[in-house]
Amino acid sequence: MATLKLRDRDGITTKEGLIFRVFGYSHPPESFVCDAEYASSEIFKSNNPKAPRGSGRNAFYKFYEDEGWKFIQRRFPQYMIFHEMLGKKMAGVNHNDIFEVKKPGVVLRNLAGAAGNDDLLAAMQNLLNIVLESSDLHLEDFGVFGSLLHGFHHPKHSDIDLIIYGERSLVKLHETLGEFYKSGFSRLTNEFGTDQTIRGKDWRFKNLSPDEYLWHQQRKLIYALFEDSKSGRTIKTEFEPVKDWKEIDNEYDSKTRIVPRGWTRMLAKVTEDSDAPFIPSIYNIEPLEILEGQREASEAKRVFSYVEEFRMQAKRGETVDVGGNLEEVMTPSGNFLQVTLTYCPRYYEQVLKVKV
Repeated sequence: MATLKLRDRDGITTKEGLIFRVFGYSHPPESFVCDAEYASSEIFKSNNPKAPRGSGRNAFYKFYEDEGWKFIQRRFPQYMIFHEMLGKKMAGVNHNDIFEVKKPGVVLRNLAGAAGNDDLLAAMQNLLNIVLESSDLHLEDFGVFGSLLHGFHHPKHSDIDLIIYGERSLVKLHETLGEFYKSGFSRLTNEFGTDQTIRGKDWRFKNLSPDEYLWHQQRKLIYALFEDSKSGRTIKTEFEPVKDWKEIDNEYDSKTRIVPRGWTRMLAKVTEDSDAPFIPSIYNIEPLEILEGQREASEAKRVFSYVEEFRMQAKRGETVDVGGNLEEVMTPSGNFLQVTLTYCPRYYEQVLKVKV
């Protein structure tokens, strides 16, 4: 599988019954950095009531937070690959260990033409038809992820998890969804139009309030509620941005090193946001004021975020409050500083928000 090309959110299954999601676009040779998503019930059990997927021989459990990382580190260390740039091991799969690949665009096209009495598939087909008829988008601009990708969705309870491919397609989708949300008569509404989605939830972020979170999520437009007349359900729907093939640049370089330089928090101006919709989300910045940490952070060039809550969080020209891990990226052509937001001991202290 030396020539295998995969991108963010493509699915990988191993012979043991582990399901990984390809994570981002930059990977070591002959392997993919991944996030462990599910495990077969034959090798893993979870007491989390939200975790079960499928049934019988197709029964799986979903990993939450760092559960998957800990499980594979303990039980399947062959799925921890060495990342030379970071100097440590990460969850990942070598090409030769891949049992099956599921590509979201291919699976969606198959599901879009599927017949039967599956309420969720019927709702997804209906939703796609509404979006396609109201825009100049095409079926090929979309994919599917989550339980729908792997065939263990629940027809009456699962969400609709879709992918939108490419920056231009995302702009068109934004225009279409924006019109739906403003019309007041659409069966598609903004999930974060009210605080119902977050009401009563345990809030962990220390520097981002629920109201601030709600404001940022509302303007991203990619989170919707779909009123499905056939099933009578209001179905949570996501449109996750993934890069088109021509937009992808593998930045993995075995000669580059990324070195931690401590914690920082600052005010900064966003100077470029074209990679903000994707994972990792990248924002070029101009630091304005250092609030915490070493003064060298005033030379930081960008924010590099793996945290989904901080995707599409800020736009070019806006001033942001950003707190995270200051890193020095040491490349053959020169060094620069970045603020990285990722899984770490101070995860919930990290912040990226517009300074209003």
